[in-house]
Amino acid sequence: MVAAAIHYRVECADRNAHLFVITLRLEQPAARQRFTLPVWIPGSYLVREFSKNLQQLQASQGRRKLAVQQLDKCSWQVDGTPGKPMELRYQVCAYDNSVRTAWLDSSRAFFNGTSLCLRVEGQADEPHAIEIVAPALSKDEERWSCATALKPVKTDRQGFGSYLAASYDELADSPVEMGAFWSAEFDACGVPHRFVVAGAPPSFDGERLIADTRAICETQIRFWHGAKVGKRGGPKPPHDRYVFMLNAVDEGYGGLEHRHSTALICTRRDLPQLGLKKQPEGYTTLLGLVSHEYFHTWNVKRLRPAEFEHYDYERENYTQLLWLFEGFTSYYDDLLLRRAGRLDDAGYLRLVNKTVNQVLQAPGRHVQSVAQASFDAWVKYYRQDEQTANTTISYYTKGALVALCFDLTLRGEGQGSLDDVMRLMWKQSGGGPVSEADFSAALEAIGGRSFSDEIARWVHSTEELPLAELLGRHGVAANEDPAQRAQALGLRVAESSGSVQVKMVLRGGAAEQAGFAANDEWIGIELAAAKGRPAQGWRIVRLDDLGLYLGPLKKITALVARDRRLLRLPLTLPTGVTTWRLAAQDPAKIARWLVPQ
Repeated sequence: MVAAAIHYRVECADRNAHLFVITLRLEQPAARQRFTLPVWIPGSYLVREFSKNLQQLQASQGRRKLAVQQLDKCSWQVDGTPGKPMELRYQVCAYDNSVRTAWLDSSRAFFNGTSLCLRVEGQADEPHAIEIVAPALSKDEERWSCATALKPVKTDRQGFGSYLAASYDELADSPVEMGAFWSAEFDACGVPHRFVVAGAPPSFDGERLIADTRAICETQIRFWHGAKVGKRGGPKPPHDRYVFMLNAVDEGYGGLEHRHSTALICTRRDLPQLGLKKQPEGYTTLLGLVSHEYFHTWNVKRLRPAEFEHYDYERENYTQLLWLFEGFTSYYDDLLLRRAGRLDDAGYLRLVNKTVNQVLQAPGRHVQSVAQASFDAWVKYYRQDEQTANTTISYYTKGALVALCFDLTLRGEGQGSLDDVMRLMWKQSGGGPVSEADFSAALEAIGGRSFSDEIARWVHSTEELPLAELLGRHGVAANEDPAQRAQALGLRVAESSGSVQVKMVLRGGAAEQAGFAANDEWIGIELAAAKGRPAQGWRIVRLDDLGLYLGPLKKITALVARDRRLLRLPLTLPTGVTTWRLAAQDPAKIARWLVPQ
């Protein structure tokens, strides 16, 4: 056992019942000691109520049982003898196979400290020790290992044993992966890295993943600290270790950043495969996720909103700056893939094109600024419904385009780049909390003028961004093509099981004007009688069927089922609805932007 005033013991008590058992030993409790479990995890801005999974909480001092009083949804009080060691024991049901919470079954275990570890009120800044116990396995089971970025104190060859965190914040920020996972280590600019993959199929090409990840890590470290980083006498990165934890599943995607690690989830089909020259299309998406979460090592985990200098784990923590920390990270994740040689110019422009169209096809951009979207993340972005696209804008996608606009504006004026702004903020803040005023000051220092007008228009209003103009100055033409059928109609649909299911009706579109609603089932169409043709009715199973049956017709009646009622909706097919297609016009200008010397 590690000598620390606060010590946790985590056991995979019942894998089939998905139950962890946690024993918390507190050496110096108060007379009325309060314990809390976080309601959210930093990086994922939604109150998730982790306490709903906690059960059987008991407390004792020696042989004396102590009463446990629950104060509210996430806090408890235990009255005992002050200064005498106290022990709490409880269970956590772990059945959320995401990066945010905890999971335990017969083949894998994962947890974040925010889901398992009660916070000791008044002692959160003290060292916290945690002992991770290897599960009991049958003789037929493959041996498990344990991976975490916590600093080991006494562990076995599989990684089970005792670790130490400097504070509760560090413990909460250090997820743990357990199981018979694939593992490899590599060095990037002098920093040791580890990559573990759970659920990989036999076709998985681990060497390819490591080579690509190393290139991404080295590119980002040099982005922030220069070419001499890691060399003798050169600057040092802020992290001395890093662990990637990837869970490969049948369907899933996402990541959550931490100071010395990240938890990732991807579809198995998107992993690199042995023997393939052309890897799955989704592999580029996976590398973009790796790049995104690694960039957070600097931008959000260290350089972060001033409001996040000290986390309050019991309630929402508001900021208007997620466009700067998530959005700018979304700009750089793909850009640094290009600079790492994992994309060519055409591939990069396709990703920018996708982001542009995602924003332009969201009517919510006319309703909410990206700063407001950041503040409302707790109630809008993480609680999406049938009206989300009409009422809000993503601070990820629009934030990325705001970054693009600042970068291209600076480069076009010959006054540096957004790269220089990010590095200046890092230097001036010491890699710590910053405000919008700090960003504005860094822009002015690099650009040689005030950017308050751009910040007001691009960040705090719903005005359209000058994308076409700025891209055109840097060798990229913004062409307009006819929109796909769903977008032209103002619909988002699912086409499966022999019908068209309406998922979302976009504000101002033809479908909304006709009276479509989310959750409608679009069954068929009726065509009025015309010269030489009788009235007709057709069943449709996909939107492409419209082109087959309509020909030049523009006015039809849509047959829709809503709450088992059949409705006839008069629909006028729109014309002139377009989508963007970016095209390279001046490769030399593009190269100066994408891969600066």
